[in-house]
Amino acid sequence: MVSKDIKDLLDSEAKRINSPEFIADDPVQFAHRFSDLRDIEIASLLCASIAWGNRKMICRDCNKMLALMDNDPYAYMMDKGYEELPDELNIHRTFFARNFKHFLRGLRDIYSACGSLQDFARKQEIQHSTHPAWKLVESINAALADANSGKGDSRCLPLNMDTTALKRVNMALRWLVRNDGIVDLGVWDVIKPSQLYIPLDVHVGNVARSLELVDRKANDRKTVEQLTAILREMRPEDPVFYDFALFGIGMESKSSNS
Repeated sequence: MVSKDIKDLLDSEAKRINSPEFIADDPVQFAHRFSDLRDIEIASLLCASIAWGNRKMICRDCNKMLALMDNDPYAYMMDKGYEELPDELNIHRTFFARNFKHFLRGLRDIYSACGSLQDFARKQEIQHSTHPAWKLVESINAALADANSGKGDSRCLPLNMDTTALKRVNMALRWLVRNDGIVDLGVWDVIKPSQLYIPLDVHVGNVARSLELVDRKANDRKTVEQLTAILREMRPEDPVFYDFALFGIGMESKSSNS
């Protein structure tokens, strides 16, 4: 049971951080550039997939990646523009054009068959899963492998479904599903905000442990499940609202220690 003091802290911090001003320095800004659902989906999934490391570097490289796509993600993907890129072109840290191609080949097949990623998710019945993000990634990975001679690529999406925290996809789903009209876009209805899981990274995990929300040391799937269960007790309809608080407290602690 979370104490009243901790809940009050999380509520106030989440409300403070979840503001329009948050968008400009966060990768969510790139999904906000578009109005077509398909462009929003592609930008969300791709930008979230390279969202590890320094935030300024992430945003710089998301911008670079979308520029490669002529800032028209769906059309670029369907026209197979990615095939013209040299494999060794670096996009973000250890993510190269060869990984980008792998990703887009599979996504192109998904969109050709289903029209949107949401309709693909609905076809895979992720709405009936207790772990919809993991169900979705399993299905996307299968499509990516089919489009790439049966090969997987962990640089695109995690392959270790039993243990992965799935931080980046859970973040993309937060953008697509949460619908309070502030930071997140809320363009999906295939699953509800109540079905989301916390995007768990090192900072969020450390803050959660410092607040005694969880005690496991590993930032893995089991910790995601445990932490999300605690957050659901406080806010059943929208547990990932507290992602803003855990992120904000983490960033403030990092700044004060530097």
